[in-house]
Amino acid sequence: MAKRDYYDVLGVSKSADNKDIKKAYRKIAIKYHPDKNPGDKQAEDKFKEAAEAYEVLSNSEKRQQYDQFGHAGMRGSAGGFGGGMNMDDIFSQFGDIFGGGFGGFGGGRGGRRVIKGSNLRIRLSLNLKEILEGVDKKIKVTRLVNAEGVTYDTCSTCQGTGQVTRISNTILGQMQTSSTCQSCNGAGKSIKDRPSGSDPNGMIKEQETVKITIPEGVEDEMQLKVSGKGNAAPFDGINGDLLVLINVEEHESLIRDGKNLHYDHYISFADAALGASTQIPTITGKVKIKIEKGIQSGKILRLKSQGLPSLNSYGKGDLLVHINVWTPQKISPKEKKFFEEAQSSKNFQPQPSENDKSFFDRVKEMFG
Repeated sequence: MAKRDYYDVLGVSKSADNKDIKKAYRKIAIKYHPDKNPGDKQAEDKFKEAAEAYEVLSNSEKRQQYDQFGHAGMRGSAGGFGGGMNMDDIFSQFGDIFGGGFGGFGGGRGGRRVIKGSNLRIRLSLNLKEILEGVDKKIKVTRLVNAEGVTYDTCSTCQGTGQVTRISNTILGQMQTSSTCQSCNGAGKSIKDRPSGSDPNGMIKEQETVKITIPEGVEDEMQLKVSGKGNAAPFDGINGDLLVLINVEEHESLIRDGKNLHYDHYISFADAALGASTQIPTITGKVKIKIEKGIQSGKILRLKSQGLPSLNSYGKGDLLVHINVWTPQKISPKEKKFFEEAQSSKNFQPQPSENDKSFFDRVKEMFG
């Protein structure tokens, strides 16, 4: 029976890189591994076929020779398993493929597993001034720590290796498989002395004040990580992390839009017609601005660098002041007479010029 093309065996293209070839081989090898298919001769043949294809295609020199001459180029070479390579040879040569992903088939590397403590999560509220300048916060956190005086023994089940190895007899000979030790969950240790008041893992709850440095420009719902300030892990493992979810408080008059700020400023008819000086609130205080005479409602004044910094770029955003001309609900008889006369005045009729932006132009300017 003619040999199948090695690329077809692994289901990869001729341009596939080593990473793709290894991934494809591992998938096939797991699917047809003899331990999963006891007594299945067809599965065993596919397993060997995939190993042969991988042995050639994962070697740059053999792959080049195969690409040029096909299977004929493999005769007499060290490539392929035609020379009588058995299952033990396959497991020995490709232990890395199986290690850690399929119970350590015949030569998986295994070993003790380092346990990591669980993460803790808190929500932290910040005002715009704190976001503008950055701030250090001290937060009290209740976390699990190893109790003072706790001691450990070597796990009697796995003898400290973190893994349990089993040997089974199959039609292909003895097969060795490894799995995580269930007694110690891979840590290789067990509790020897557990202080009073501690949990089964020798841990207690303890309150700690943690310093959290908040950089400038953080945004609402952004998550920061303080490494190692989560729950401790038993058996001298690695601490988890403290995850800080940012909550931005609403400002009484300013609205945030990324690193820009928006402020609605209301002026009277008189100020719109005659012009005026006024004060605008910012995060750090007030600034004085000039309202030009004849200003139109909807005009946007841009105060450069009066916004917020950004985590991902230099400089600050702007403060966009939206001008709104206030229309009074009630007017006096004298005021009514004035506006009735103004109605017939040509000067009071709308006469927009090219400089007067439409609503869509203002939106484009605002988000530009």
